[in-house]
Amino acid sequence: MSSAIIVIPCFNEEKRLEVLQFRKFALVHPEHQFLFVNDGSSDRTALILDDLKAAAPESFDVLHLSRNQGKAEAVRQGMLRALEADVDYAGYWDADLATPLDMIPEFTQQLDQAPHLSLVIGARIKLLGRKIERQKLRHYLGRVFATAASTVLQLPVYDTQCGAKLFRISAQNKTLFSTRFLTNWIFDVELLARARQLEKFYHCDSLEATVYELPLKCWQDIAGSKVKPHDFLKAFFELCSIYWNYLRPSIRKPFAPLSVQTGSDKIRKAA
Repeated sequence: MSSAIIVIPCFNEEKRLEVLQFRKFALVHPEHQFLFVNDGSSDRTALILDDLKAAAPESFDVLHLSRNQGKAEAVRQGMLRALEADVDYAGYWDADLATPLDMIPEFTQQLDQAPHLSLVIGARIKLLGRKIERQKLRHYLGRVFATAASTVLQLPVYDTQCGAKLFRISAQNKTLFSTRFLTNWIFDVELLARARQLEKFYHCDSLEATVYELPLKCWQDIAGSKVKPHDFLKAFFELCSIYWNYLRPSIRKPFAPLSVQTGSDKIRKAA
């Protein structure tokens, strides 16, 4: 049975963290583990996470950051540790469980069934038979941004910003997290832009062939979200930064060298 570590970035989640849901899932799926990254919280989040780890250290671990560094860096720090663990997959999930934990096995199953896939990302698509609950304003702003992101990346991706993603353990995926992100609100787009750079400078499969968007069966806006409508404006400025630093034609070298080049992970540098 495939195993995975799921990184959960946490900043002042005392009132929203569904501890019971995590414990229930861990009992049913002992093959999966959770790594909570406490991003310098000022409430009781750290104590709650330490208690959770103490109760079931085989299922839960905690990484404490000394100060608040933002979700992008919290995810990056957690993923760096998770990608070095002895598991098949590593990913990240929003702490509010807008995407239910029950979806994790569907993500791992997709990677199990398709060895060519490197990444599975959740897609919040409102279809008949699915329960996708989003505020109308955020939905329409999100669709405008998603179209812009897809255009910049030159990738037919529907939903870059869903907080549920699962990566296969590989040298290429480790490299994606090797340096700090330039952006904070849309680091998910920056991840894909970094992967686009690796396509350009190394002989590796395209994102169209290695990334799969999995339509979620259930997703809902959770009260207390730290993302506000005006943040979408900030996101467009960050999108311009991503294009300039990763995707403009005049770039002559990738953002970082591949950190591991051994065995099946070896990727030859393009001439």
